[in-house]
Amino acid sequence: MLAVRIIVGIYLIIHGLCHLVGFVVPWKIATLKEEPYKTTLLAGAVDIGDAGIRAVGILWLLAAAGFAAGAVGVFGQWVWWRPLTMGLSIVSLVLCVLGLPGAKIGILANAIIIMYLVVGGKFGWVPAG
Repeated sequence: MLAVRIIVGIYLIIHGLCHLVGFVVPWKIATLKEEPYKTTLLAGAVDIGDAGIRAVGILWLLAAAGFAAGAVGVFGQWVWWRPLTMGLSIVSLVLCVLGLPGAKIGILANAIIIMYLVVGGKFGWVPAG
């Protein structure tokens, strides 16, 4: 089960790091060719302006921190990592839909986490606390 913990923990850390793009671009901390600055959501359908996109950027940052905390929970064998990670994955899924088309890979990444927690939990594949 140690190998599973390590894999899950690393996956959560990487997923959290990917969320940082959703923060650094709206806050103009970094300029990325692959993810240009924009003030719109839902593939350009809704313009929320500079302040709105920065607020969404804060949500991306909180999700990044949350996934890092989930990884700490996995490594520390604490039971709270599962509900935290499930909730974060749902929030992250919503953020990814809002961030389409740039965040489409995040939809798959979150689906993997959610399926792992639901299906893996039923078969005992998810490390407990």
